[in-house]
Amino acid sequence: MNEIEFKERTKQLALAVIRLVEGLPNTKVADILGRQVLRSATSISANYRAACRAKSTADMINKLKTVEEESDETLYWLELLTESAIVPPAKTTDLHKETNEILSMTVASLKTLRGRR
Repeated sequence: MNEIEFKERTKQLALAVIRLVEGLPNTKVADILGRQVLRSATSISANYRAACRAKSTADMINKLKTVEEESDETLYWLELLTESAIVPPAKTTDLHKETNEILSMTVASLKTLRGRR
């Protein structure tokens, strides 16, 4: 997968999470969890875009580490939304899968970059 495709994939994940959050019930807990997952999911694509503009390999690694952390955090918030029964599992299954795949590709990229140093 090339840079342009990965940028689009991370952006589509952010858009899917935006749609999920827009459909959450109007409760205090759903609002708090929704804000958290929205923040972390949109951060994935923003930080990947920043990594693409990195000034050095070390800078790119640092930015991709943030992508890794935000991906893992997004998985956590999706799990909480599902396990708290705020969202049915069917609504988060694809998001969970896509976030896991993005996380795996990011980790693989980090291993490759670290091997170059």
